[in-house]
Amino acid sequence: MSTDLDHIQKVFDEADCLYTQDEVEGAIRNMAADITEKLAGKNPLIFAVMNGGLVFCGKLLTHLTFPLESSYMHATRYRNTTSGGELDWKVPPLQDLKDRTVMVVDDILDEGHTLAAIIEHCEKAGAKEVLSCVLIDKKHDRKARPGQKSDFTGLECDDRYVFGYGMDYQGYWRNAPGIYALKGH
Repeated sequence: MSTDLDHIQKVFDEADCLYTQDEVEGAIRNMAADITEKLAGKNPLIFAVMNGGLVFCGKLLTHLTFPLESSYMHATRYRNTTSGGELDWKVPPLQDLKDRTVMVVDDILDEGHTLAAIIEHCEKAGAKEVLSCVLIDKKHDRKARPGQKSDFTGLECDDRYVFGYGMDYQGYWRNAPGIYALKGH
């Protein structure tokens, strides 16, 4: 199977820029200040949720100037399930979470099913505190839990298909220098 790179490039060229690189970087710095205020001295364990959280978490970590441990996890939610919370762990948390402050870092809070299930998993594993951190919170009324919010949120966007800073379009443009919305979506 080959990828139509001309189509992938056209998607980027025609996309609407919702947030420039400078705006995203400013939001990350602001979040880092809030996180530092809350977590400095707590010896937190910070997890990037793969693959989307990789870019954002990497950039965020460089602004957190206190001792912390970082790692990653990779989980997907089973499709067509009625429970809404079962995860298929590609890479589960490898560290012992018991009595730890844990922060889960992901790219976007869309409906939030996977993030909610990851948080629940960390709580069941004995974490003393589990916080969530997302770069983008998508505004709509389809959240897994009514009023669901992240503990730390960088930016909000309308209910559109977005990519950049870890979020992808068909596996591409996680590296886009800003937050973009697919034209017409």
